[in-house]
Parts: sequence; C-alpha cells; structure tokens
Amino acid sequence: MAYSVGQVSGFAGITVRTLHHYDRTGLLTPSARSPAGYRRYDDADLARLQQILFYRQLGFGLDEIAAVLRDPQADALDHLRARHRLLKEQVSELQRLVEVAERAMEVQRTGVELTPEERFEVFGEVTFDLSYATEAHLKWQHSAGHQQSMARAAAHTKEDWARIMAEAGAWRHRLLAAFDAGEPADGDRAMDLAEEHRAHLTRWFTPCPTDMHCRIADDFTADPRAYALVVPPSQQRSGLAAYLRAAVHANAVRQAPGVPPALPEPS
Repeated sequence: MAYSVGQVSGFAGITVRTLHHYDRTGLLTPSARSPAGYRRYDDADLARLQQILFYRQLGFGLDEIAAVLRDPQADALDHLRARHRLLKEQVSELQRLVEVAERAMEVQRTGVELTPEERFEVFGEVTFDLSYATEAHLKWQHSAGHQQSMARAAAHTKEDWARIMAEAGAWRHRLLAAFDAGEPADGDRAMDLAEEHRAHLTRWFTPCPTDMHCRIADDFTADPRAYALVVPPSQQRSGLAAYLRAAVHANAVRQAPGVPPALPEPS
C-alpha cells in the first residue's frame, strides 16, 4: 500500500510542508514516486515517521532525531534517559511557574482592593511591587499571621488605607529625624520608633511578635522592594535600612521574653 503526501499529512496530523522538509533534509525520504513524480509513502516510511513524531514530541531536534535513526546500533535508550531528565526539570520549573502565577492571582484578589486612581491617591509614592508581594506570599503562605494579614488588608476600606498611610507617614518623618540627628539605633528613641512600627503592623494587619518583626526588618536590608514599602525612594538615606533593622533587633532584645509590651499609639 502506498500513500500520497496529502494522505500521510491527514492521518499523521502534520502539514504537507513539514513532510516536504523532512524529505529535503533526508530525515524521511519516501520510498517511491508516482509516474508523475509525486511522493509515495509505504508502511516502512510510516513507521519511520511515527518514530520521528515520537522524538519530536519529546523535544528532540531534527538533527538529534536523524542521528538516532541513522545508526541502527545507536543506543536510543541513552538519548531517552537524557531527555527524560530534561523533561523532569522542565516539569518542575513549569510547576514552580504555575504556583507563582496562582499566588500572584491570589495577591491580586486578596490584596488592596482599590482602583488604580484610589491607589495613587492613597499610597502616593509608596508602591507595591507585585513580584515582591508574590514572593513574600510564597514564603509565608502557610503562616497564620500572613493569612490574617492578607484577609485584613482585603477588608480595609479606602478610608482605612488613608489612615494607615497617614500613620506610616508621620512615623517615617520621626524615623528620618532620629536618623538625621545621629540617634543610635540601640537608643531609646530609635527603639521606641521600632516598637511603634510593630504596633502599627499589629493594629492594622496581624499580631507581630518581636521575632516576626525581626524577620520583617531583615528584609529591609536584603530586598530593596521591601524597604521601599516602608521608606519610598525619594526619602531613603544611605544606611537607613540597616539603621532601622538594627533598631528593630535592639527593641526585640529590650522586650522581656514572654511578656508582651504595651504597644504605643502613634503620636
């Protein structure tokens, strides 16, 4: 039985152009031609085409497929093992990307529920980097504190956010004044500011024990995106992120273990 290029194209699910390319490159040369010169494929050709399509589906390049099929003694198992390892790596990476995309959608759904205009009006220069928010969500997704924080953030109204940002702005003004005045990071003024920041997080988002506060502050020096949520770029100073981190850690040491301190209201 001989089949035309159109017939092979139809039941193999590939284009005539692809079959012509396979012929030109020598990957699949039909066994015969019709009297008019048209390609005619027999059962052996179709078996070879099945092999080609199998390797193509696994991601092999045409040159790799030609090398495997060219030598009947070639160890196809070695090629398949190598491809298997690569595919598993790709699957893992795709699973990671799917998770990142899902978390990004969660962040968008459960984060700050404001229109773009309202976000600009309320937050001004303080911006939320979605990549950082997504990574933070992946990092802390199983934390009860993070889950509560996301839920409370979603419930805040525009008026709530306006008050939150006003409190944060007043606190940031006092922080910059202490830093510019040369107050030590482990001094009472700086530690009181650190404690006020912790109180702010507790009041508006989630209970923030000192160990959690220290982990948050560690991100200020490790990730500029986290620092920008606290101090926008136009107000940043060289050394301020490290200063704030040091103040938070000093405040944690100051607090008596196991005794929750009184959390001051912002002035």
